[in-house]
Amino acid sequence: MQDFKFQRLLVIFAVLFSGMKKIIHRLLFYLLCVLLGLFVLSVLQVVAGCWLPVFRTPLMSIRSWEHRGDSTWKTRYTWVPLDKISPQLVRAVIASEDNRFEQHHGFDWIELDIAWNNEKRKQQRGASTITQQVAKNVFLWPQRSWLRKGLEAYYTLLIELFWSKGRIMEIYLNVVEMGKGVYGAEAAAQFYYKKPAAKLTAAEAAMLAVCLPNPLHRNPKKPTAYLLQRQKTILTLMQKLPQPFLIKN
Repeated sequence: MQDFKFQRLLVIFAVLFSGMKKIIHRLLFYLLCVLLGLFVLSVLQVVAGCWLPVFRTPLMSIRSWEHRGDSTWKTRYTWVPLDKISPQLVRAVIASEDNRFEQHHGFDWIELDIAWNNEKRKQQRGASTITQQVAKNVFLWPQRSWLRKGLEAYYTLLIELFWSKGRIMEIYLNVVEMGKGVYGAEAAAQFYYKKPAAKLTAAEAAMLAVCLPNPLHRNPKKPTAYLLQRQKTILTLMQKLPQPFLIKN
């Protein structure tokens, strides 16, 4: 009798296990389909970016939502091609944000090593390249997390694979946050200096670049002593950097 009950239990367990295997296999299949779909979608997003302008970024939407009750809030954003942006601004952001932009393939391992050593000494130092910033600004959200950093690295690889350095710079200078509700070189030039981005001087470009790390609290029209000193540093670096191939005649 006990053997019979034991055999029945074995049969029940076998049936349950068989059913669970089918469910697990089905769930894994659906998960694989979802992951494959997300992969294809992400590739299509980046490939489309080879030609299409960026109409709106996640950060623009987030900032608009944060200020939804503010009637004075306005999003200033005008897309312009790279040849309508002053070469001085290209030089300035390379000098300020990523002086190995034209040499690396999305990640600056030298800066990452320095940042890692500084972090061990409890000193903060950014190491994000312009490509990484484009990945975050165009496709992701601003809050820091391991998930976002992982996706940022993934999109950085896709961007470097499909986009030219000129296209990366063009999109960066069009979507980067440059003030409260101000995005991109054209909007910043018009808002702060009442001129098109193509007419920015070296000093104006350097000041805009200096404000990039903290655009919501730094104002190019009301620079502090620190910003003025940083502007001088960036102007010096701009002279020392080799002429970027992006703006060579």
